[in-house]
Order: sequence, then C-alpha cells, then structure tokens
Amino acid sequence: MLLATVNSGTLVIALPDLERALGVGLLTLVWVILAFMIASTVLVLTFGRLSDLFGRKRAFVWGFALFTAASLGAGFSSGGTELILWRVVQGIGGAMLFANASALVTDAFPREQLGVAMGTNVMVAGVGLVLGPVLGGALVEISWHWVFWFNVPIGLAGTAWAWLVLREIVRPEADRRFDWWGTLAFVAGLTGLTLGISRGGIVGWGDTLTIGSLVVAVVLLPAFVAIERRVPSPMLDLSLFADRGFSAATGAAFLSGLSRFALTFVFVLYFQGAQGDDPIVAGVKLAPLAVGMLIASPLAGIYADRHGARSLAALGLVVSAVGMAAMTTLQTGTSYALTALWLLITGLGSGMFNSPNTSAMMGAVPPHRRGIAGGTRMMLQNTGSVLSIAFVLAIITAAVPTTTLLSIFSGVSSGLSDAALAPFIHNLHVALWALAASSLLAAAVSLLRPATSGTETRA
Repeated sequence: MLLATVNSGTLVIALPDLERALGVGLLTLVWVILAFMIASTVLVLTFGRLSDLFGRKRAFVWGFALFTAASLGAGFSSGGTELILWRVVQGIGGAMLFANASALVTDAFPREQLGVAMGTNVMVAGVGLVLGPVLGGALVEISWHWVFWFNVPIGLAGTAWAWLVLREIVRPEADRRFDWWGTLAFVAGLTGLTLGISRGGIVGWGDTLTIGSLVVAVVLLPAFVAIERRVPSPMLDLSLFADRGFSAATGAAFLSGLSRFALTFVFVLYFQGAQGDDPIVAGVKLAPLAVGMLIASPLAGIYADRHGARSLAALGLVVSAVGMAAMTTLQTGTSYALTALWLLITGLGSGMFNSPNTSAMMGAVPPHRRGIAGGTRMMLQNTGSVLSIAFVLAIITAAVPTTTLLSIFSGVSSGLSDAALAPFIHNLHVALWALAASSLLAAAVSLLRPATSGTETRA
C-alpha cells in the first residue's frame, strides 16, 4: 500500500513536467494516470479469485515483482504511448497487490482486532500520500524519470520481504474450477465502461470509440451478471451481496472513490496551474490532506472495534463533504492557511471512513472468500476513481480557452491574469460541489448497513 500511494502522489505532482518533457497532449497526459487505474480495476477481481484458488502469497509476490519491473521500464520511456503501455503493466502488478492486501491483513488478525489492523493499513497509505507529492516535487527537480525509478529499490525490497516473511494462513480452495467466460465478459465489459467514460469526458461523448466502448459495456456487463448466476464456481460470488453490511460497504466504497480520488488531481492544477507554485511547493501544500487521513485512520479503527463502523464511517463522509464544500470559496489569491484547513478536514473525514468501512466489509465474509471480497472492494473503489477523474476533467475543461488550459496543465500560468483564470476557477468550484454531493450520497449508502455495535458490525 505504501508503494502504490507514493507512486500515485509522485506521478500526479509530476504531470506538468511530463507534459513539457515528452511533448504530449492533454489526452495522453490524462491517460498516463488512467492506464494504471483501468488495468488494475478490470483485473483486481480476477486476481482476487485466482488468489483464493492458488494462494494469496504467491499473487502478492508476483504483483510486487511485476510492478517493480514495469516501474523500471516506465522510466526509460521515450514517448507518451510507450509510457502508457508500461503503466498498463504496472496496473496488472497493482491489481495483484490490491486484491490481496486487505485479505492478507484480515487473515492475520482476529476479528476483534480487525479495525485496528485496517486502520494501520490505511495509516500506511496515508504516509504514502504525505510522502508522494513532496517526494514527487523533489524527484522532478532531478528528472521525471526518477518518479518511476524511485519505485525500483522499494519494490525489490518489498518483493523479497513478501517472499521471505508472508505465509499462507488460509488454505486455498479445493475446487480449482475457474470461471473463464465470466472473467472474459467482466474484463471486456468493465474495460469498455472505463474507457468510454474516461474518453468521453476528454474527447467527447459523440466520439465513435467512446460510443462503441459504452455499447460493449452495456452488452457485456449484464451478460457477466447472468453468467455468474449460472456457473458452479463464479468469479464473483453474488451471494456476498445478500449480506446488507457487505453490499452497503461496497456501495459506499464506490461512491467514496468517486468523491475523493480526483481531489489530488484538482489541487495539483490549482497549486501549480492557478497559483504558479513549483512542484516541491505544490507537494508540500497537498500534505494536510494526507496528514488528516494519517491521524484519523488508526483512531477510527480502534473506535470501530469497540463501537461499530456504521455511524463513524458515515460521519467521516459527511466531514469530507463539508471540507470539499468549503473549498468552493477558494480563489487564485486565497490564503494557504484556509486551503490547508479545508484539506485537513477532508483528510480527517477520509480517515474516519476508510478503515471502519474496510474492516466491516472484510469481516462480513468467510475466510476462504476474502480474496474475492478484497478484489470486489478495490474494483468498485477504483471504478469510482476512474469515473471521478473523467467527470471532473470534463467539468473543469468546459468553456475554458484551449490556451488557458494548456498553460494550467503545463504549470506555466504565471502570465495569466485573474480574469483569464476565472472560468477555470468557476469550473473548479462546480467540480468540488459535485465531489461533495457524491460524498454525502456515500454517507447515506453507508447508513444502510445494519445498526449493530462492536465486533457484530462485521459479522
């Protein structure tokens, strides 16, 4: 989790430098982010199922190794297309890691300690979110290549650690049948959905490839559900969603990803684009968002173990919504003290939600299904994240002159007046209102889980 979150933060802060160094357009720049997210999203459920069949440790080790190798290759990229392809390979490795991280933690701790364990796991992610932007700002001062090469020593150490230290605590399933038709329908259908939504927000909804991708999704995703209802060993056990606690937690995770992920992207544009900060300063300015998560996550895990996850998770989403709504007051000349306050509040809310929601979800399933449960959680959360970027980008770029957009995205907007930046700031406010509304909707969904207390919340 540390490696994944550090990588995400360093890359986002380096986007303006990538645009200048590789000479790529806005669409290619966004796809450097989306390629990893789409690959990891469409494959995380598949690897979750394979991990239940063949062992979590093996998948986790291979995921570390593949992510590390792809990071090395990405640093040698000479153009946008090559970099995107390496990001796809990174996403495959990331899917192996994401599908098993929560399951391995859940396997290793008793139910009454699961909230603390998940809180610690989220806290590690929070450390990565703090380090990522600051580290990214420092690395691009050397060269953008190091944004990727920095992952290599960490990845090698992580691969060795996972191989030597991790153990298979839960015996893999005896039934080794694999749902190939369901897997193919799911991968193709979800690829079509994420490609169509993300491309539509950038290129346009009338684009032929956009329409074709969405048609594929409309046909194959319902077909996937139909297949899963009929096969003896489905990739996605739909009976998991019969548990109201699990279904509410997964729905809240999806909406949380929708409301939260684009926020870092938005503030990179705000700090480097609208305010003209250099990458290091922008990275430092983003830190309160992750610090809030770092503070709240372990405390939320302890509270959830004793009193239950339902109310705390919902309250965290409301707190995040308040922070994002307050951000709509920001202008180009707003004091950083106010910006930092709103970022801190939003981060605190995220920390209050993430660990209780994850522990409630993972504790609701039997041990031999935790791989697929972890994959389901990450798949829905990552799908929300992909849609978050796509829709926010569509909002931000609407009615803003192309020359202004290019200046903002390349981080060289120092020559632009407040009047020239006004359309961008207006759209930024609209996007933040949309994110806040998504967070409130997630809070309502979170409250649909049973109102129990203590460890019974995860039963």
